[in-house]
Amino acid sequence: MSYFTRTSAPPVIADVEQERLRQNAKWGEQNHPDGTGPDIRLLDGGRWSSEHVAGVFRHRRRYAAEHGVVTWQHILAGDVFEAFAETDPAKLRAELIQVAAVAVQWVEAIDRRGGAE
Repeated sequence: MSYFTRTSAPPVIADVEQERLRQNAKWGEQNHPDGTGPDIRLLDGGRWSSEHVAGVFRHRRRYAAEHGVVTWQHILAGDVFEAFAETDPAKLRAELIQVAAVAVQWVEAIDRRGGAE
């Protein structure tokens, strides 16, 4: 069943829906633990906590924005690592919605510059 009800959904949303349908067909319904929280160990063999890594990526994004060199990678990575550091389900959901929205924006930017296949 589709969650998208707008008939004029942007092509990227239709692509996301198709990918979700493909995933469901391949794997079925997935129900895994979140695996998130400020103390989850990430990167470098688990040396860094997710909260530390989120802070690093927030700093990178802020620095790049202040110097006029921010990229989609800065924006998306910061949001992803902020989600990884979250434990509250409502806040985690909000962070993941931000991640999804930024990913969609990035795809739309690629499409605008003619980079889509």
